[in-house]
Formats: sequence, C-alpha cells, structure tokens
Amino acid sequence: MANVTIHPARKVQGEISVPGDKSISHRALFLGALARGTTRITQGLDAADCRTTARALEDLGVEIRREKGAVLVEGRGGKFSKPQRELEMGNSGTTTRLLLGILAGQPFGATLKGDPSLSARPMGRVTEPLSAMGAQVGGPNGKDRLPLTIQGGALRGIRYALPVPSAQVKSALLLAGLFAQGPTTVVEPAVTRDHTERILKRFGADLAVEGTAVTVRPGAKLKGQDLRIPGDISSAAFFLAAAAIVPDSRVTVSGVGLNPTRTGFLELLKRMGAKIEMTCHDAVHEEWEPTGNVSVSFSPLAGIVVEKPFIPAVIDELPIFLTVATQAKGQTVVRGAGELRVKETDRIRSMVSGLTALGAKIRSEGETITVEGPTPLKGAGVDSLGDHRTAMALGVAGLAAQGPTTVRGSEWVEISFPGFFETLKGLARR
Repeated sequence: MANVTIHPARKVQGEISVPGDKSISHRALFLGALARGTTRITQGLDAADCRTTARALEDLGVEIRREKGAVLVEGRGGKFSKPQRELEMGNSGTTTRLLLGILAGQPFGATLKGDPSLSARPMGRVTEPLSAMGAQVGGPNGKDRLPLTIQGGALRGIRYALPVPSAQVKSALLLAGLFAQGPTTVVEPAVTRDHTERILKRFGADLAVEGTAVTVRPGAKLKGQDLRIPGDISSAAFFLAAAAIVPDSRVTVSGVGLNPTRTGFLELLKRMGAKIEMTCHDAVHEEWEPTGNVSVSFSPLAGIVVEKPFIPAVIDELPIFLTVATQAKGQTVVRGAGELRVKETDRIRSMVSGLTALGAKIRSEGETITVEGPTPLKGAGVDSLGDHRTAMALGVAGLAAQGPTTVRGSEWVEISFPGFFETLKGLARR
C-alpha cells in the first residue's frame, strides 16, 4: 500500500489541464470496436480502468494500437470473436456494465470476473433487463455479483423504466439495443450523463431522445470516427475545490468537458458563493462534447442543501463536495446519496471517517450526510479505503489542514488520474 503526504498550502494557484474524460474514453473504445473502419482517439484517458476496457476488447478480437499520440481502434462491425479466457474487469464497473450490454448481442458465451471490490458491486440492475431482452446471464452468486457468464443471442427490444438513475445501466441497454429486433427505449427517473447518446449519434446510430426517454433502433451502420476526448470535469473538480477553500487561491483548468449533464458540481459551488468563470470554446462540435476553460477563485462559502433529484448530476463529485462543505459557513446537507454506498467502496463511510479524522464535523444517517462548518482541519493519517475519489478528496482536504496529512492507499488514484498528487502538489504554494 502506498502513502502520500500532503502539506498545508498558503494558497493554490496555477493553470493546468487534466487527463481525458474517463466516461467518454470508455465509450470511445467501445463504439470504435462496434463500428466499421478505424476510430482514432486522441487525448483519451490512459488509466487503469480504460486499459481494462482495451484489454477486454482485445480479448474479443479487436485490434487496438498506439500511433503518433493517438489510439487507433479497428472496428469489427459489431461482430466479435469468442474469448479464449475469462474477461478480467479489474475494478471497472463501467467496463463491466457496458460490456455486458454488448455481449448480450453476441452469438457466444463469455465470463466476466473482477477484483474483490468490483465483485461486491450490484450487477442485477443491468443483468435483469438484459435477461428480459433475451440474454442468459448467471453465475455462482446469481445475477447480481461477478463472476458472471453471459450467453448472447437473439435479443428483442424492450421499453424499460430504470428504478434507479444510472448512466451505466442506460448505456448497457442502449448498446444491447443495437443488436435487438425492434426499438429499445430506456426511461430515466432523472436525467443522467448523456455521453452514450452523444457518441452513438456521432457514430451514426438511429437514436432519439424525448424528455427522459432514450430510444435506439437497430440497423444503422456505425462508422469509425476521429475523436478528441475533452478533459475530465470530475478530475478537474478536485483542483477547483482546492481553490475554493484555500485563501488567496485561483486555479484554471483548460480544455475541460462542459457537457451540461456533468457540470452539476460547478452549480453547487456557485450556490455556495464560489467565484467561477467559464469560457466555452468554439461550439462547432457541441453536438459531440462541449469544452472550455474553468477558473475558480477563493471566496467565503455558505452551506447549502442538496436534494435527492440532483444527486445523479454530481454522483462522482460528492466526495470532494463534502470536503468543500467542511469549509462553508453553516450546515450543508446532502440527501438521497445512497448510491455512494455501492461505488468502489462505501464512499459515505470513507469520507465521513476520513474527514472526521481531520477534525471535521460530519455525520451520516442512512442516505443523508450532514456537515457543520467552517471547521479548522488538522493534519492526520487517513485511508482511501481502496477508492480513488476518496483518496483525492482527502488529499485536497490536507491542503486546508494544519499540519501534514498522510493518505494511505494513494495508489488507487491510478484508476482515473495517474499523477494526481504530483499535479496537486505542483499547484500548492507553501
């Protein structure tokens, strides 16, 4: 287990770029494999989870190579080869759920396995509707836990109302719908990130969005594309948060994705009173993924209430939002955050325990988290509990603490942001 020590910062200042968006990078690899022709991906995320997706596709017969700063995916036109071994999912829930959707339409069986953390995460939310479409899915732990064996084949389109908002489940069903007889419609209880809808349209899929209902019709021929992946707003959030809570700070993140379904964290910062400036780039490719620059400067913050319907818009940013809340005046309440309990770790538990160790006044009850602030933080030893976003959020808290903070399990940031702590330290002025 690796440890990293963060020292208090007098201020946080500078302009940076962040690695490519993890969600979009996964989808670019999958759609490139499904299409006909070559897909060229630049600025894609080169981190553990995306490497897992690439390896799984290679095990299915997809040729993926690096050339002149780009990743080239040779499409298979939706027809893959039966893998000669179990498909290793590592710690990647996105790889697992989206791949299940694709495999549901293949005329062979395949087995997916993951690490202990991933094997504890629920998969029934995607395997049940895939079974309703005609796939056969099961494993030693039923349909809800890895390892899982899926036997694809003739699928029928369905109309499915998601019981819980989930971009991953929505995406899996839309990908399966490419192979089905008849249209497949997914109805969301709340709008989630729409990267799959955007990239399907970019590749030429027959897709329509009406309110919270997304419908894909089979038959369209997907064509390889040239894709430039924007910076990950979820990664940028940690540095913008640092600027918001450390006095005299200002941080600019350039070339970051500004997809409206992903900017909820910026909305929360604005509600708290943060100083935010955004500059959108030329919108010629906005139907793909809008990008721009975001700057945050320090200012006094006030506590707010985040209600359950807003949670899907900030699900990945809630750990760092809780760090910010410790420095906001008054009470901050987050309701309906139960989805955090089934991430790489129980993120409610990991953040409450970590911030409490630093002296924060934070408590949880069921799906509700309450933070009282502002609270002076004191450096201490904290544990990521095997979660990349927890490790990064506690590292940012260390910048605002008195005395050094040591984050145990810092190696987990490799999941989404190799070099995160070096970048964080590079912005800190002592």
